[in-house]
Amino acid sequence: MSTPAQPPVDPRLTPVTPLPPRPGPDEPPLAAKTDPPRTVRELVGELRDLGVRTHDVLLVHCRLRGIGPVERGPRGVLAALTEAVGPGGTLVMPTFTELNSDTSLPFQRATYGLSDAEIDAYKQEMPPFDPAWTPASPTMGALPEVLRQAPGAVRSSHPQSSFVARGLLANGIVRHHNPVSHFGEQSPLSRLFSLPDAKVLMLGTGFSAFTAFHLAEYFQPKVATRMYRCVVPDWLGRPSWFSYEDVLLDLADFDLIGAALTDNLTIREGPVGATRAKLVPLIPAVAFAADWMTRHRADGRPTAVA
Repeated sequence: MSTPAQPPVDPRLTPVTPLPPRPGPDEPPLAAKTDPPRTVRELVGELRDLGVRTHDVLLVHCRLRGIGPVERGPRGVLAALTEAVGPGGTLVMPTFTELNSDTSLPFQRATYGLSDAEIDAYKQEMPPFDPAWTPASPTMGALPEVLRQAPGAVRSSHPQSSFVARGLLANGIVRHHNPVSHFGEQSPLSRLFSLPDAKVLMLGTGFSAFTAFHLAEYFQPKVATRMYRCVVPDWLGRPSWFSYEDVLLDLADFDLIGAALTDNLTIREGPVGATRAKLVPLIPAVAFAADWMTRHRADGRPTAVA
């Protein structure tokens, strides 16, 4: 029996959401299944040793499987993060969605080989984005969805690239997310970039999941753009299609940028659970990425990646 052909991928349909993060080569193996789960207190201590402080504003990317067993699972990890930054701190996580878009890679793959009538029927079943109810994409991992459902959490309103936040500065960070700008002006990333002490916490993820690098794409002198389309509720709550032009987002070179960043910027590293975590200052990281892209990308697009 022959192997079914894979659907062709339109190179213009680069994913809005980061690819599932890959552990780096220096990441230690997962904790053995027989190891006792780490306690919230132990995680807080490890976060403190890493450099997380009370009042910190953290953009968190987390691969729970890399951390290993934790008491209370994802909720235990969230409890540790919340305790580490304290009541004056703020946690931010991406809660991107892609199942409401017909310009996304998941849609292209799901409808490959279908007839026009079948594609139309598929679109009829696509759920409109609702910030209060639409879950985060599974590609984000489990932790952002746990934060989204947590008491006091607030979510930005972008129908594809929303963020959730909880803490002292949460409302200011996620408010009025420009619906035609994933990560540029009037986005949560832009507001994080205005906070001098904002940091990115990487828990078991590689730089392919470093969402803040997308902000650097908006700072380029030549910016490639594309059209996006997704379904949202109209003023009566009925599904309605919304189209907009925005920067062509491309994370193909994020790992290269991350490797160069590690050689040029002081990054705190240390164990959190069974993984080696990184704590990265957001502003200098984005500034470095913007300069790197200007020097290495052609016409706003990544050059060939080795």
